[in-house]
Amino acid sequence: MKRHDIQLDSDGRLRHFLTIEGLKRDILTDILDTAENFATVGEQNVKKVPLLRGKTIVNLFFEPSTRTRTTFELAAKRLSADVLNININTSSTSKGESLLDMLHNLEAMHCDMFVVRHNQSGAAHFIAGHVAPHISVINAGDGSHAHPTQGMLDVFTIRRHKKDFTKLRVAIVGDILHSRVARSEIHALNILGVPEIRVIAPKTLIPSHAENLGVHVYHDMNEGLRDVDVVMMLRLQRERMQGAFLPSEEEYFRSYGLSREKLKLAKPDAIVMHPGPINRGVEIESSVADGPQSVILEQVTHGIAIRMAIMSMVLGRNPGGEIKEAV
Repeated sequence: MKRHDIQLDSDGRLRHFLTIEGLKRDILTDILDTAENFATVGEQNVKKVPLLRGKTIVNLFFEPSTRTRTTFELAAKRLSADVLNININTSSTSKGESLLDMLHNLEAMHCDMFVVRHNQSGAAHFIAGHVAPHISVINAGDGSHAHPTQGMLDVFTIRRHKKDFTKLRVAIVGDILHSRVARSEIHALNILGVPEIRVIAPKTLIPSHAENLGVHVYHDMNEGLRDVDVVMMLRLQRERMQGAFLPSEEEYFRSYGLSREKLKLAKPDAIVMHPGPINRGVEIESSVADGPQSVILEQVTHGIAIRMAIMSMVLGRNPGGEIKEAV
């Protein structure tokens, strides 16, 4: 069985959401369309719909996160689910209990979904392969492998501004080598039919055989940004770097940081994105991050709608009429 096949049930519907790689375009489109139905829930006086009432969702974050954990928690609560946040540092796993023992104890409490973030690639797949049949798993980021909900919220943001994926030129700039966001976004953009995806970075931050991902590699940022519709800046993953990948942050910014002058090389209506947290003055200057072409805060807002969509679909809800009626 291929790694992505575990995500689907016998009817071809999502049981888990672990990676974008290998999924069909119609599943991604269903996620995006379902998220559209949830996009205005946060603007209502009562920011809730009853779709997951009675369900229990557990956030298992083995790696620190504020933005991702918070948006998952908000998404679950807006779907009327009960949410349990496990502090791994003080949990029984730090006292010697195995991961599987902890999972089985949570299963015994009749939980319905685990949202997993882990610093080891493949951790979410491992957990999905060992949970009870009624449990669903969502990958909230595993090592340098995948961050599929971030990839989906990014393409959701792009679609809201650019509509037709088949006419876009997208540049992803920065630490491609260590970025799970980049990998998930590249898979999503390819599946959705984007004809040209560029990755721009120094040679030390480009994975070997990057072209096999379906991208065009650039080491010169001025060349890579020319006439693109979308500029996605990435955070430098210093915690995953071992050795001298960069001479200095100042030199990195001069060559690969996004300034107003460099942004002029892109199309006039290009949008600027960043998955966060931002290192201002290293990856992007503040005047661009806070400027009129930036959609960075929109990405955060859209993260709630996308995660609501995925949670509702994975737990077996109809992505069409039932959601529209509830909203």
